[in-house]
Amino acid sequence: MTDAPARDVSGLLPPKARRKPRIGLVAGGLGTYWPQFPDLLPQLQESARYVSERFQAMDAEVTDVGFISDAQEGAVAAERLRQADCDLIVLFLTTYLTSSMVLPIAQRANTPVLVIDLQPTEKMDHASFDTGAWLAYCGQCPVPEIGNVFRRAGIPFRSVSGWLRQESAWQRIERWINAAHVRAALRHARHGLMGHVYPGMLDVSTDLTLLPVTFGSHVEVLEFDDLRVRVEQVTDAETSERMSLAREIFTLDDTVDDVDFAWGARVSVGLDRLVEDFDLDSLAYYHRGLDGEQHERLGAGMILGASLLTARGIPATGEYELRTTVAQLATQVVGAGGSFCEIQALNFEDGVVEMGHDGPAHLAVSAREPLLRGLGVYHGKRGWGVSVEFDVQAGPVTLLGLGQDRDGGLAFVASEGIVVPGPLLEIGNTTSRVDFGRDPGEWVDEWSATGIGHHWSLSVGHRAGDYRAAASLLGIDYREV
Repeated sequence: MTDAPARDVSGLLPPKARRKPRIGLVAGGLGTYWPQFPDLLPQLQESARYVSERFQAMDAEVTDVGFISDAQEGAVAAERLRQADCDLIVLFLTTYLTSSMVLPIAQRANTPVLVIDLQPTEKMDHASFDTGAWLAYCGQCPVPEIGNVFRRAGIPFRSVSGWLRQESAWQRIERWINAAHVRAALRHARHGLMGHVYPGMLDVSTDLTLLPVTFGSHVEVLEFDDLRVRVEQVTDAETSERMSLAREIFTLDDTVDDVDFAWGARVSVGLDRLVEDFDLDSLAYYHRGLDGEQHERLGAGMILGASLLTARGIPATGEYELRTTVAQLATQVVGAGGSFCEIQALNFEDGVVEMGHDGPAHLAVSAREPLLRGLGVYHGKRGWGVSVEFDVQAGPVTLLGLGQDRDGGLAFVASEGIVVPGPLLEIGNTTSRVDFGRDPGEWVDEWSATGIGHHWSLSVGHRAGDYRAAASLLGIDYREV
């Protein structure tokens, strides 16, 4: 493995442009107070402007419907937010208000709701405060009321309580915005599924109806012939150009055969066209093949192109792993990368789980300049060609998989660990040593009991909070080891 540091390849591999999450924002308080305490409403509106500015600065499309003071204004806000087709609605409670003012917003918009209550400062000045000044600090008062009414209405309740400029509270709010990124991506995703399931991998098999029913996603069923025709149309000049791009991103090992490298580059160009023609956000594929026939060669030539697509934010994963590409898409849109992964071995002396996978990988999680290695055989698969190899960068990581239960329901399954340095295999795989702070055998037992399949996404950073929030917005179960 080369010791060259990993490079920023975003200029070489422009990321896929996606629809930003749509955030609805409404602030409110009880209008009965305004004539009683004339200075109160202007103070609360100033807080609402600050909150709106914070949201407008986030990577999202924000629909701010302003300030409501009674149930009638709440109904008007509900209709505007319904039409905005939001991924998350945020209710800013500036002072006490009645639950009747906000219940229609949650009901009519049919969108997940986050309640925030941010008092002006850390604490009141009891010696100088009168009733009007106190009421600006009373946003927490209706939070239990709204929680009770939401529960009775069958509406999931989420809240962040704090003070206006408390950065730890804003970090909690931003976690829900990250979750909205996941919800937006999965609501509008087009998942490509090409080939057939790896024979015998029963855990990989997925009911295709579940994704559109659960998330709103679309599954585009593809044939390897859809790729074959596009690859046949790739010119020698385009192949040469793709090989030059690969040389800028990867170090080529001496084992790389020029003919295999050229084939992988040609398939990569064809893959890009396939993804563009079908407007795909992810691609899961597998084809067994026989005796070097064309479809086998296509399947074996996918690794370079699939890795380049994954680096652009379009997860492309082997072994027909549709659910894992969904998990990779989720980790990708929160900015954590996400590489195809499984358990490789346990090291009880060092207390680590060694994990990774052959084939496509996410360049964003690489510790060093990635390597292209030539393989005369792909273990467990037919074919040969070039494969991607790199070490995962040291530091915190989070695993995220998408499990499917007996009743067909989907669940996010996550675990946080730390990648630590140490010896790694050099066999054309992504590899890492993950320390979960416990006996690795015990971790495997608990991880396997969650219903996770044997593949998942490995993402950088400790992001379990983001994935827990995303599961909440998506309406699926969440399990953490």
